[in-house]
Amino acid sequence: MSTIVIAAIGALASILANRGIAVFNDGLRPIMPEHIEGRMSKAELASTSFAMGFGLVVGFGIPVSIGAAILLIHSILLGTDIIGTWVPKGAFSDIIAGLIGALYGVGLLTGLQWIVNIFQALPVNVFDAMGAISSPIIMAFAAFPALAVALQQGVKKGVVTLGISGLVRVLIVRFSPFNIGNSSISLNPDGMAMLAGMIILLAFASQEKSEEETGLAAIFSDRVARIKKNVWILAVMGALVAMGTALHILAGDPISLNLVKEMKYTDAAMAALARAVGFVPLVATTAITTGVYGPVGMTFIFAAALFVNNPFIAAVLGFVIIVAEVYLLSSIASFLDKFPGIRKSADSIRTATSQLLEIALLVGGINAANQMIAGLGVFLVIGLYLLNEAAGRPIVRMAIGPVGAILVGILVNILAVIGLYIPPAA
Repeated sequence: MSTIVIAAIGALASILANRGIAVFNDGLRPIMPEHIEGRMSKAELASTSFAMGFGLVVGFGIPVSIGAAILLIHSILLGTDIIGTWVPKGAFSDIIAGLIGALYGVGLLTGLQWIVNIFQALPVNVFDAMGAISSPIIMAFAAFPALAVALQQGVKKGVVTLGISGLVRVLIVRFSPFNIGNSSISLNPDGMAMLAGMIILLAFASQEKSEEETGLAAIFSDRVARIKKNVWILAVMGALVAMGTALHILAGDPISLNLVKEMKYTDAAMAALARAVGFVPLVATTAITTGVYGPVGMTFIFAAALFVNNPFIAAVLGFVIIVAEVYLLSSIASFLDKFPGIRKSADSIRTATSQLLEIALLVGGINAANQMIAGLGVFLVIGLYLLNEAAGRPIVRMAIGPVGAILVGILVNILAVIGLYIPPAA
């Protein structure tokens, strides 16, 4: 079943991208109308999609997935964005995009285990160390609301947000699990810290009120209508992703991915829910203004799937949630019109997320490389980072840490084979 589901996800996501109905990359979504409305050629769109997505696939999606042997959704849907935008228009474009997308999805699923097996079979097992790449993301991701607040509202409010988020984390670590009657509720500290930060971000942003009479709902009504016209195919996509999440073959973010790996499904669901709440302004704003939705919607489908933990019930919920999201877009637009600060927070959220991932993945890559070969690993990854900067950043910052760690893993094994490195005794 897992192979069928992942093939269907890859195929349908590629078709959606090819038709301009939905793309996963939040940065690509605002560019899509340029092509849809004839101001950008297919070739230009394809090259833009590749430039924006490839580094994230190889530097973020796949390395994080390798560490847990669960596909991070970015690794498949950023790839299908590229596939869909690269397949030229024509009578058979949907078929071609669907076939390539299905093969890509299956290749990722089977190839991931193949890569894991190779890493584990090497003379020096670097697979365990690869898990360190994503560890800083899990712990640091809760800080992105504070950065988003600082970017939009000023550093002082950012410090307040960081302090409260940190306090929430301390309290959860200290007092969780909570016993209520005969039930015990365990909360993930990082997920709750992120949720607290997002609530504060929304609270600060909501203080800015609008005095304009014309807003998103009126200006972009035709684009919202375009999304509603495609609601049923989007809902099928939501059902497939929810099913895959409940099958534990993919996850929506690094925090929930690692919690699923540890079989802490309720904690994973709470973390996914916290992330979804925070990303509503970003996903909703880009969808309303472009007429292009996301294949996973506002990401609530991940939380729902993990709460029920049954692939068939998850599929139904995923379908219903996407339909509800789409038909609520006009209401969300009206809400964002009343609170323009929340609407503007979308840009801050995107920037904060990117900056945090750049740092966290670099630190993760350094930690992983140091576990593979102490000292030399740190030296090489930092050296690669500096050389990449000096060369004008041919590899995106987000990718250099994971790529560096992978290269160190290969180098360590070469050194071991030729006798220049003796692995420590287990």
